[in-house]
Amino acid sequence: MAMQLDPQAGRETIQYFLDVPVGVSNRHVHLSQEDLEVLYGRGYQLSRLKDLTQPGEFAAQEMVTIVGPRGVIEGVRVLGPCRRQSQVEIAMTDAYRVGLRPPVRNSGDLDQTPGIAVVGPKGVIALPRGVILAARHIHMNSSQAASLGIRDGMRVMVRTDGQRAQIMENVLIRVKDNYILEMHVDTDEANAALLKTGDLVHILQ
Repeated sequence: MAMQLDPQAGRETIQYFLDVPVGVSNRHVHLSQEDLEVLYGRGYQLSRLKDLTQPGEFAAQEMVTIVGPRGVIEGVRVLGPCRRQSQVEIAMTDAYRVGLRPPVRNSGDLDQTPGIAVVGPKGVIALPRGVILAARHIHMNSSQAASLGIRDGMRVMVRTDGQRAQIMENVLIRVKDNYILEMHVDTDEANAALLKTGDLVHILQ
């Protein structure tokens, strides 16, 4: 974070490294092909509803029901394409509703995470693990990261604007050549800071 003295205001002002658009991520499920076929039938393929910001990723038309120890949430969107292992990403408010206490994890880091039942139109899977609160993170391409001296896996601080401005720490940087610049937060984080998709936040370090 760079600081400068504003001679007129007589106080320090913040210079931001980079403005980043926000994408608010609602609860969703990633499925392996094997689990998808249990839920929807042998040989089933996801149907694309709309493309997401990151290349190759999409919201599918398919939705499932998740069942925890103390509650049920219907209409949970499946995202594609299929992954190597199934994963359920929810906000803490959702976790209270279904009776779980999932950890904050990077996508794909599923060791020692709680499981949940997932119900589709043709079957049910009992995931032994895979429920997480997704770590807030920023996607950026390699050129953007290099220009800022940032590497994949680093963590930065981010400031939000508005009446409930916040400093968010431990924001994971995810770098890939074809990534589109965007910060992902879940609905609880967005509501706390009064953020909506398309708003800008600012990397501080």
